[in-house]
Amino acid sequence: MKARASLGGRGLHRRRLVQGAAGIAVSFALTPLAAQVMAQTATLTPLPGSMNTYRRLQGWLQVGADGLVTIFSGKVELGQGIATALIQIVADELDVPMDRVRLVSGDTARSPNEGVTAGSLSIEQSGVALRHAAAEARALLIAAARERLGNRLPAEAILGTADGFVTAPGGERMAYGELASSARLERDITTVPRPKPVAARTLIGRPVERIDIPGKVTGAAMYVQDIRLPGMLHGRVVRPPSPRARLISLDESSARALPGVVSIVRDGSFIAVAAEREEQAIAAATALRSSARWDEKATLPAADATLFSGMKALRSEDTVVSRKTDGAALARATRQVQAEYTRAFQIHASIGPSCAVAQWEAGKLTVWSHVQGPFQQRADLAMTFGLPAADVRVIHRDGAGCYGHNGADDVGLDAALLARTTGARPVRLQWSREDEFQWEPCGSAMVIGMRAALDADGQVVDWGHDVWSHTHSMRPGDPDGDNLLASWHLATPRRESPARNLPQPAGGSDRNAIPLYDFANQTVTNHLIPEMPVRVSALRTLGAYANVFALESFMDELALVAGADPVAFRLRHMKDPRARAVIEKVVAMAGWKPGAAPTTSGGISRGYGLAFAKYKNLAVYTAVIAQVSVERATGVVKVPRAWCAADAGMIINPDGFANQMEGGMIQSASWTLLEAAPYDRTRMLARAWSDYPILRFSDVPRIQIELIDRPEEPPKGVGEGTQGPMAAAIGNAFAHATGVRLRHLPLTAARVKAALA
Repeated sequence: MKARASLGGRGLHRRRLVQGAAGIAVSFALTPLAAQVMAQTATLTPLPGSMNTYRRLQGWLQVGADGLVTIFSGKVELGQGIATALIQIVADELDVPMDRVRLVSGDTARSPNEGVTAGSLSIEQSGVALRHAAAEARALLIAAARERLGNRLPAEAILGTADGFVTAPGGERMAYGELASSARLERDITTVPRPKPVAARTLIGRPVERIDIPGKVTGAAMYVQDIRLPGMLHGRVVRPPSPRARLISLDESSARALPGVVSIVRDGSFIAVAAEREEQAIAAATALRSSARWDEKATLPAADATLFSGMKALRSEDTVVSRKTDGAALARATRQVQAEYTRAFQIHASIGPSCAVAQWEAGKLTVWSHVQGPFQQRADLAMTFGLPAADVRVIHRDGAGCYGHNGADDVGLDAALLARTTGARPVRLQWSREDEFQWEPCGSAMVIGMRAALDADGQVVDWGHDVWSHTHSMRPGDPDGDNLLASWHLATPRRESPARNLPQPAGGSDRNAIPLYDFANQTVTNHLIPEMPVRVSALRTLGAYANVFALESFMDELALVAGADPVAFRLRHMKDPRARAVIEKVVAMAGWKPGAAPTTSGGISRGYGLAFAKYKNLAVYTAVIAQVSVERATGVVKVPRAWCAADAGMIINPDGFANQMEGGMIQSASWTLLEAAPYDRTRMLARAWSDYPILRFSDVPRIQIELIDRPEEPPKGVGEGTQGPMAAAIGNAFAHATGVRLRHLPLTAARVKAALA
């Protein structure tokens, strides 16, 4: 999609469904030139990973005269360790030490457009592309050395590579830097040279220390919040008190009289202030907030149990995403089972609030931001300011991780709007904790209806899955609207993009709704609710977290009806050998005993639960067993231990793989036990951590991970593989421990006490 991004939004007249750089089908309008470029690209030989939009080798990899290798990626570091993994892949393929490889990522002026860093696609897309680019570069360097050696080298001589050198028989070697100018890397990629076979790999599959950890644990200035530019000002934004509020009046006099204030922006309902020092900007924003008068409306849905019945009553766009029919099997049905599961609105709750730095020079805009999609943010910024995309540069810098669409994109526009009034002086704009909690997009609430029929042998002969949800993606970059928050508050507001569901096979609200179990009859229906009273967008795993919770909880409920062990019940409905392998592996790890009874002592009940998923039905296979303890008097649920077995094909860095699985399990435990966005009919209510509790260090479970390496298989994404299985394993363990099934997330102490009463 690079061609389209560089062409701007003029002359839009045709619409197509295309495969986006993030592997997601998206609908957008095409200029005539863009349509021509895409038609030409479609006739070219498909390339691996995300190379199809950047087919020039030097767009991915360059070798300097000093022998340093620079690689370029559109994927960005969000705390998932991708920077280390990409360097590890290239260092292995090129036979250079990792400290001789430099990574440039997420810079719209230098990096390939690989879409959003999301969906656990970084290794599958950028890693695969860079591996093939490195293989091609290695072959070209060897060819250049052969030319240099000329008659001194027998035709049958085999050249090798080691430590940044091309090596020849007899011990002669030539440095990559010496060969770079004659290696002809300025060419289209062919992928004729194949990457190394398994036996020749020296780094891939081995644990490697992450390159970003030393700076993060020693407090090095590496985050976007740490940027300090000459003449830089500090900014704060004054948000409306509620989502649909509009500014009636504002008295700027008291704020302008404060020391250090350089600029105050009021554009419609958008208010921001820039000052010489950060504390001066905070004081001025406080003064502006106290003088502002707003028109508020009660537009939010009910926050009680009627939320979910209300969602089902709203207009929805219904799509059957999977259907199988077998009348003979259905005729064997003897028992019907139904259940409904729900998930509350949840927020990202990044530990550090969003921040960006913006600077205007000669009519061009540069933004430093911790966005997941730099090119997508560039597109929306260009639309808002009426600029060609080439006049906007977005540079990714590390920020507090969120794994989803939080305020990182929005704060970039805030900073740019404010910096437009400060000449060439850059502005660093920091959101407050209150800004982040109240204004970042939520993960959508969801209602999931499950139904099944069993035959006399306890076999599932019919399966139904209905999901009601708002959209799970309102990221920037949609040409049918502007998804940056401040653009909606301007005097001439931008139009918000329409709600869409990301299509299968990855899916959005219906992600992981299609079961991998072998059912003769099944119907999976997605009910997309386009009305969005609460701002929603991507939260890690999109709909997969709740869908896996519902699907795997329901499998346990069906096993109970069938009188079967939950593990045996799953395996007799599962044909995929890799799925069976992770289930069997985790069962062995945890010492699962079929029919084992729960225990209760000292008012605490304990139990175990299992769950399985293959993320998006495309990525990592994951099986989780969780142990829970339930304090019956207080309703507090804890997860002392958890086990996980995972298979993602070829492992790049086993430590990084395990870290991602562990992190997902911890995040899921927090979501499952504690997290729900508080609000009333008018306002989002979370302002501090006391309003939105998350899991504490003291409650993090002891986790054991075992990985199944399949080095001949392509690598698959791992970052979002455990969230759904961990939630379902906790829910199943709670039911095992207490004999009570809770189907509504999160499993708060109040909800548990009420259920146990």
